[in-house]
Amino acid sequence: MGSTVQVLLWAWIILDSRGFSNSLPEITDGNFTNECVREHNRARSSVRPTARDMLYMTWDEGLAITARAWARHCVFEHNTHLKDARRVHPTFTSVGENIWTGYPPSKFDASRAVKLWVDEKQHYDYNRNDCTKVCGHYTQVVWARTYKVGCAAQLCPRGVRYTNFASEESVIFVCNYATAGNVVGERPYEAEGESCSGCEGTCEEKLCRSRERDSQQSYSWSPDWDTASAPRGFNYVSILIVRPIAIIFTFITVYVVRHFYPNVFCYE
Repeated sequence: MGSTVQVLLWAWIILDSRGFSNSLPEITDGNFTNECVREHNRARSSVRPTARDMLYMTWDEGLAITARAWARHCVFEHNTHLKDARRVHPTFTSVGENIWTGYPPSKFDASRAVKLWVDEKQHYDYNRNDCTKVCGHYTQVVWARTYKVGCAAQLCPRGVRYTNFASEESVIFVCNYATAGNVVGERPYEAEGESCSGCEGTCEEKLCRSRERDSQQSYSWSPDWDTASAPRGFNYVSILIVRPIAIIFTFITVYVVRHFYPNVFCYE
């Protein structure tokens, strides 16, 4: 009997580790959402030269839903529906996007991903308003009129297409923004004047805040192109239904094997 219990215990450990390995935060995870918002605002409040019109950024559920829907495609390219704002958000008229991908999944960290975008500032010249290398991720992060962000991290068991690890289990991290930044010919923010001098409301850490603008909205909505979406409770269904069935099956298998092959579980 003791050996049977050991086998069942190991079976449970294997199933449990498979269910939780490389787990990534959901878009409803408060720690995850706060981390994304915090890192974006940290970059926005520390721009050089100082911005006079930089808005404080807050989380938006609708943008996060779109980010999650696109991340599920596991492809390293921008959302093809961004040009039609009605298909990526129920209210905003323009939506921007940043994408990061990497592996192994255990190394994913939202703060580190955002920092890689922000590090592009070394390639951006504010006076000339141009980039010596890629810097569009950075300018979107610090675009003054962008005040909402929603992000999602997706595990891609078969890899992320159009990357050097397309066949390796990896992660794609997508952030969507409203209103969209990176308007051709415009600077991401105004630098003439003191912080917050170019916008109304209160000033917090060099960022303009507004109770109305910073308020949270809830959306009973999903993109019409999100055909691959899984029910939000999928992970719970896996835990509450699939695993018990697997354990029962394992128990039956162990019983049958012990009945017909009693020496299999003998230990010396």
